[in-house]
Amino acid sequence: MSEPVLRLRGVTRRFEQGAATIEVLKGVDLDVAPGRVLALVGPSGSGKSTLLHVAGLLEPPTTGTVIVDGRPTERLRDIERTQLRRDAIGFVYQFHHLLPDFSAEENVMMPVLLAGRAGTEARARARDLLERLGLGHRLRHRPGRLSGGEQQRVAIARALANRPRLLLADEPTGNLDIATADQVFDELLDVVREHRLAILMATHNPALARRMDEVLTLDDGRLRVLAEHAIVPA
Repeated sequence: MSEPVLRLRGVTRRFEQGAATIEVLKGVDLDVAPGRVLALVGPSGSGKSTLLHVAGLLEPPTTGTVIVDGRPTERLRDIERTQLRRDAIGFVYQFHHLLPDFSAEENVMMPVLLAGRAGTEARARARDLLERLGLGHRLRHRPGRLSGGEQQRVAIARALANRPRLLLADEPTGNLDIATADQVFDELLDVVREHRLAILMATHNPALARRMDEVLTLDDGRLRVLAEHAIVPA
């Protein structure tokens, strides 16, 4: 079996609110292997976004271990965490957060340029991804001239620009209609199958969750498996 791209062991996350302590995560254990697509479900406020933030090195666990691409992260310096996050992890959110003054192509080029690669490489990578996602004819369009589904495709392409091993997605189709959400998810699955990405996706869409390899839920701060099955075409 392949080494997990993401491994969480005994992860907790607590927040202080005045005199009260809020325990959001309580000893979470999780492995996400290459090529696996995991759904994370649960009511609002259950800690899904917190779990994604901890897994994505955006905030540290209170206790426990986060291992990304084989590297334990608790003793990494800030610059090392930033580099690991940049090189190994891609993020997709419910809101696309595209830069409004830049074209679709330029938005996808940005992470590659920030990683220190040449502009020609960044442009070639952006065009390849956008064409794969059906946006080859929209390269020079700014976000304001794109539909919601097109904007989210650009956001997915941007998340994949640096060839990450792990993709973390927080309600990536939450603002799309059912048909568009299905189409965007199908395109994302094509990329997963081709590049054996590991994906952990928070979603409120039960139909999408059922199409993933596993469905996980946070229950009182603890992670448990609701269902396990193979991805099947729509």
